[in-house]
Amino acid sequence: MILSDKRIMEEMEKGTIKIQPYNRASLGSNSYDVHLGPWLATYREHILDAKKHNEIESFEIPEEGFVLYPHIFYLGVTAEYTETHEHVPFLEGKSSTGRLGIDIHATAGKGDVGFCGNWTLEISVKQPVRIYKGMPIG
Repeated sequence: MILSDKRIMEEMEKGTIKIQPYNRASLGSNSYDVHLGPWLATYREHILDAKKHNEIESFEIPEEGFVLYPHIFYLGVTAEYTETHEHVPFLEGKSSTGRLGIDIHATAGKGDVGFCGNWTLEISVKQPVRIYKGMPIG
């Protein structure tokens, strides 16, 4: 079941949903907008191996933004820490993000009941696009 804004607020008051930091302006009629955190990572190797741990290189997104390129897979994180103790959380890209050709998850758009943490973003782009930390992403 998708929760209305009123129900999201009720669940937050009960403590079954937590969002930190919380900004009332990010609460939609049936969703909460999450934002891109300050870090990205890329894999060090061009060819990934499904049977081993693939090393990543992390970096902070500069204030002037960072250009993402096609054919490079980026890992990011939401700025918001969330907890969902009685509901299945979903993460979908914002339509404004989609119109820029940015996909924010490859396969993991659904979380588990009881998930606590920042969402990992599996980012790919259709064409070069400049992104910024703190921009609405999902």
